[in-house]
Amino acid sequence: MVLIIVIVIVVLLALVFISIYNKLVRLRNNRENAFANVDVQLKQRYDLIPQLVATVKGYAAHEKEVLTRVTEARAAAMSAQTVNEKVAAENQLSSALAGLKVSLEAYPDLKANQNFLQLQNEMSDIENKLAASRRFFNSATKELNTAVESFPANIIAGMFGFTRQPMFEIPKEERQQYDQAPKVEF
Repeated sequence: MVLIIVIVIVVLLALVFISIYNKLVRLRNNRENAFANVDVQLKQRYDLIPQLVATVKGYAAHEKEVLTRVTEARAAAMSAQTVNEKVAAENQLSSALAGLKVSLEAYPDLKANQNFLQLQNEMSDIENKLAASRRFFNSATKELNTAVESFPANIIAGMFGFTRQPMFEIPKEERQQYDQAPKVEF
């Protein structure tokens, strides 16, 4: 009788262990899939950036530093290998693109150019899709992190190398500018 109870307890513990492990694997795969969706949008973004830069170069030759920064950030983002490297590189690229947008304000003729308008609309569409993909990625990352840090899954997570993963976030140095209300002037 005692042997049967011990066997039942061992089997139940094994089933709980397997269930938790499988949940962690599923959550890790969901996060990776979410980043694959981000990658699709990033690829489109990378493909459009050279066209945008070329269009802007025709109008803003003296803004070379801004354009160089965008081009270098794009190259760094494309060469990043791991999810975490890509997150960091994408934050740099977003910052560089924000600098480009600011410098464009000085060129009213450029903003009226049809090629630029089309590229701007495509970039805006991709940025919106990218934002949605990043939100999904962060949601998947949050689920994984919660599971990795919750008891008793944290024990199993530690045994198999599951760790807390970073979110797609605004870099700390840029957070101050986003915490302030935008200035609207007419």
